[in-house]
Parts: sequence; structure tokens; C-alpha cells
Amino acid sequence: MTSASASRSTRPAVGVLAVPDATRKGNQAYDLLRREIVACRLLPGIRFTEAEVMERFAIGKASCRIALQRLAQEGFVSSIPRHGYRVSPVTVKDVDEVFALRMELEPLAARAAAGRVNRAHLERLEQACRRRITVEMGNQIDFFLEANRGFHLAIAAAAGNGRLYRTLSGLLDEMTRLVALGFGVQGVRPNIENDHTALIEHLVAGDADSAALVARRHVETFRAMTMEKVIASLRDTAVVPSSSRPLAAGGEP
Repeated sequence: MTSASASRSTRPAVGVLAVPDATRKGNQAYDLLRREIVACRLLPGIRFTEAEVMERFAIGKASCRIALQRLAQEGFVSSIPRHGYRVSPVTVKDVDEVFALRMELEPLAARAAAGRVNRAHLERLEQACRRRITVEMGNQIDFFLEANRGFHLAIAAAAGNGRLYRTLSGLLDEMTRLVALGFGVQGVRPNIENDHTALIEHLVAGDADSAALVARRHVETFRAMTMEKVIASLRDTAVVPSSSRPLAAGGEP
């Protein structure tokens, strides 16, 4: 190897930027903390400090602030001057707004997807929604929510409208926190009856009107169940401790 080629081999590749360690760790902390908030393992309204996040995720101050800034920008936490941070509360208005949009968009997606879906794929997701795994209720809720999200987004994908898909994806992410608070805190699984099965039949048959009707009825029914459970959970968790002791209990990511 010549001296020129040796010199070239030791140079960093042009255009490749290394991710700073603080940023990488901050992003990891963001992912894990967001998951805890969305699953309501960190309850709405609970307070915590930068020091607790740093201990929980074994990160420095710069990484901690990256994680918390991202969470604040997305509305998951808010800063309390001289008192740390608070997990954003969930309100009845949140339930109303999320489901009001779903009641308009889900029938639209079902109508457009009629005759264009993959039956086997939808049936696999439907079965996953009903599967009961032998773990504690919080993880059962997580498993149901992931399968349910996949089912509804598969219909949106078949509709072929990218903007509709992205909008529904965001709404389903928001709904995850509502369902986790309502059903997870109350210790019960959602009951979807046979709506998914009926929806699959109409979609496969290409019956757009019936598919849209079932989609809307399904969202309306699920809204009523979620509202009932969220109200009960908000009542049961009305007094939230100011210290987030569980935040520091989970060890390193």
C-alpha cells in the first residue's frame, strides 16, 4: 500500500456524519420514556425531574435534555419551572377529539379499501387482537393495541391514500394512550365483539357502503367503551404523587 492510499484509507468517508453519543443516548431515552408514557405506566399528571431521567436511563444532562425536548415538542410532557416536568394529562376532550376524527376517517378508509384488501393478512391481525397472552394485564393491553393498530392501518394502506394513512396512524398513536389509561388502569381488555370479522367480509366482497357502515359503528362503540373506562381511571387516579419514584426503578435501557 502506498502512502497516498494509506492516507485515504484512514480518512472518514465523505458525507458520513457520526451521531454524537449524547444525541444517540438521548434518542434512546426518548423512545423508552415515550413508550412508558403512551402505555400509561407513567400516569398522566405525574411529575419527575431531569435527575430522575438521568438515573433511570444512565445518561448525562445533554442526552436527558434531548429526550425531554422531543417529548415536550410532541406534547407528552410539559416543563414546570424549578419543579421539573409533568406528564401531560389526559382529558375527556382528548377522547372526544380523537374519536370524532376516527368516526369520519375510518369509514372513508373502509369505503376506499373495499375490494382491495388482503383477506389472509386482515384475518391474522384480527386473531392477534383476540389472543390472550399469559402475562400481566398491562402487557396484554400493549399486545392488543399493537394488533388493533395493525388491523386498522392495513385497511388504510389498502385504501391507497397516503395522507389518510398518515393521519390515521397519528390518531391511532394518540388512541393508544387513551385505551391504556382506560382499560389498562381498570385491569380489563377491550371487547371488540365481531366488528372486525364483519368488516373483513364486506371489504373482501367489495361492498363499500356496508364496510363504511360497520367501520363507523365500530368506532362509535369503541368510543363509548373507552370514554367510560377513561372517566373511571381519571377518577381513580385523581391524586397523582408528585414524585415519580417508579421512573428510577427500571435500570438501564
